[in-house]
Amino acid sequence: MSALRVAIAYDCIFPVNTGGGERVYRRMAEEFVARGEHVTYVTRAQWPPSAPPAVPFDLVSVWRGEIHDAAGVRTTRSALAFAFGLFRHFLRHRRDVDLVVVAALPVLNVFAVRAALFGRPVVIAVDWLEVWTGRKWRAYAGAVTGTIAAVLQWAAVRVGDIRLVNSGFTRTRLQAALPGADPIVLGLLDLAGPPRERGSAGAASDRAPGGAEDAAPYVVFVGRHIADKRLEALPPALAVARRAIPGLEARVVGTGPETERVRAAADAVGVADSVHFLGRLGDDDLDAVVSGAAALVNPSAREGFGLVVAEAAALGVPSVVVAAEDNASVDLVEPGVNGVVATDASAEVLGAAIRAAVEGGDALRRSTAEWFTRERAARNLAVSVDDLLRRTERARR
Repeated sequence: MSALRVAIAYDCIFPVNTGGGERVYRRMAEEFVARGEHVTYVTRAQWPPSAPPAVPFDLVSVWRGEIHDAAGVRTTRSALAFAFGLFRHFLRHRRDVDLVVVAALPVLNVFAVRAALFGRPVVIAVDWLEVWTGRKWRAYAGAVTGTIAAVLQWAAVRVGDIRLVNSGFTRTRLQAALPGADPIVLGLLDLAGPPRERGSAGAASDRAPGGAEDAAPYVVFVGRHIADKRLEALPPALAVARRAIPGLEARVVGTGPETERVRAAADAVGVADSVHFLGRLGDDDLDAVVSGAAALVNPSAREGFGLVVAEAAALGVPSVVVAAEDNASVDLVEPGVNGVVATDASAEVLGAAIRAAVEGGDALRRSTAEWFTRERAARNLAVSVDDLLRRTERARR
């Protein structure tokens, strides 16, 4: 049997971009390659023409530009431009592809690919990183643009031969929008890597802020500093937790448009000296900082999966997450087993959750490590890719 010609369409790629979606698609592409399939990753250029990232598959750029505004929100202009680039590419290559995996973020990607390949026997697998309510769309993009986006999402869930989702949370949302849908829930825990013992990051732990030599316990945040992450909730919650754990500190990894707002929040509640902003870190230093933490704190209001929770668990570090309407990462936390779920992001509630996680100590770390080892074996992207290939074969008959 000849190799399947697979295209993956997304406007970001790891390691140029470091979010969860791009990690999923990079790994998915590698899994297809490992099975002998021919893979083309269709994306936007973010590198000099002479220095593309080294990848084990074909890399095609259909547009070059920024996709976020100053607040970290995807712009309508970039969504239109990239979708048009996808349309032109797949129109030219209608006879060169058997399976397209297209990210429904932005949702215009789905219509662009479907229109370009209309009439061709190409299997289209639409990956829903998230499915939002109309209220969420309007809050994110404004009343007019958000309403249009919600309508487009409603239409897009009806497009494609196969549907993929990143969590049971999103599967439920998709099935509410399209009764009878049977999406593949991608197993993503193995993207966090193998289980690693505390201190396994090696010498990096000796030089990274918050390493093993620091006496004060600390919690850590890892991610982009954008409004949806609600990082500004961490300093007030830390102040509450410090009532019971006076020396508790926080390490904040990453950057973004909300960074200065978070600094101001820390100063306002008197914990500026206990909140340390580390910026972006390399993999070794990041592992060292997370490994040394008493808990990961992720107060995000919106997560399509919550890979950072899995990555912390791989190091035996429990997580504190906040229940929210659009937060799928809550599905990754079993209270008292691998972390704590706060009912909201208020200082008192989140602070109490942080305190509980820190006071869980070594027992909670051990159960977190055990949870990750157990669940990683069951939630595996390799298994999901095999399922996708089986469904693709059935769809092509």
